[in-house]
Amino acid sequence: MNLVFFDDAEIVTNLRPFTFTRPISDIRMGILTIRGKWHKYLGEKKSSNYTEHYLEGKFPLHIKGENLCINSCVLPDVEIVAAVKDLKVDQMLFKDGEWLAGIFTEQLKAEFDECNMEPFEIVEYKGNVECLRNIWDIFSLCGKELAKDFDLLVPERDSNDWMDSNHSGVTVIGDSTLVFMEDGALVQDGCTLNTTAGPIYLAADSEIMEGSMVRGPFFLGGHSQLKMGAKIYGPTSIGPHCKVGGEVNNSVFFGYSSKAHDGFLGNSVIGEWCNLGADTNNSNLKNTYAEVKLWHYGKKSFVKTGLQFCGLIMGDHSKCGINTMFNTGTVIGVSANIFGDGFPRNYIPSFSWGGAAGFAPYKLNDAITTAKLVYERRNMVFDDEEQSIFKHLYCLEYPG
Repeated sequence: MNLVFFDDAEIVTNLRPFTFTRPISDIRMGILTIRGKWHKYLGEKKSSNYTEHYLEGKFPLHIKGENLCINSCVLPDVEIVAAVKDLKVDQMLFKDGEWLAGIFTEQLKAEFDECNMEPFEIVEYKGNVECLRNIWDIFSLCGKELAKDFDLLVPERDSNDWMDSNHSGVTVIGDSTLVFMEDGALVQDGCTLNTTAGPIYLAADSEIMEGSMVRGPFFLGGHSQLKMGAKIYGPTSIGPHCKVGGEVNNSVFFGYSSKAHDGFLGNSVIGEWCNLGADTNNSNLKNTYAEVKLWHYGKKSFVKTGLQFCGLIMGDHSKCGINTMFNTGTVIGVSANIFGDGFPRNYIPSFSWGGAAGFAPYKLNDAITTAKLVYERRNMVFDDEEQSIFKHLYCLEYPG
């Protein structure tokens, strides 16, 4: 069965700035991305995407034979995966009028593209469905998803093999079998791991440096580091190739980003290839204790989140200088550069350069040059497909 993820246009808009540069399925929720969760449940190793047209160069669509198509925002669990596996060709799974999944052939692709359900048999799903619908769900649902992913990846938890001579100086509060370490993961002496509120999963070749204190639920991705003396409050998820220090509470790093120094980050989501300068801090609670509002790209206005705690939303390739201060509920687009004293405004468009004193356009060629240098440090190439995405997004922000 050929696996395809379908991006709903409304949800894509709700999840910007992160869906400016990736399909919904590549958003990290807990330990795994949404794509990674479905792959693990279904035993698949590859998939493709119905997504924004300008992303097709990097994320091409592959249709052949019988195609299992899944709504990208659906967060899988045992029950819904069983229902998806029971589907037959030309059947579509719905829940209260919302399309969840289906199997179509190449011949029926046109009808599916037009959202014409007449040729398909409709199957109503009776269980509960958890979906990623809003940008703040990424950190709000992090704990629940992290626990689900831990159970999926570590079904047997009756061994403390990681507590060998290399980790004799590590203090564990709670159940030590809720700490799982892949090969090459290391926790230095003098660290405290607390699993009373949830599990701790350390991916291959990750490192928690000496003096760090971690409360689960927590995930540290491959080749990522917690710097010395870091204070991490779960639920927090840090993707691969990140460096994180200071104090972090209920936040998600997608990967390849750094907050290597002191400073507070709370109830926040940081995309890929971001860098937070030393002593960067964000507010995650208004002084009035009022509900936090966030910028919505579709409505071009601030919308209610229903949350009292909500911090920083930072799109891919954005960066800030030392001592940067972010107000409660700040949204930053792609490839913005923020610096200077004072609080910048709560919405910073993509390709902006400046701070509280005002912003100017960040020239496209300069942004691409910086991205190339950042990729080179990881022995990667910011290729023509990546540049094409940048050019498209720049024209959206600065038409003409």
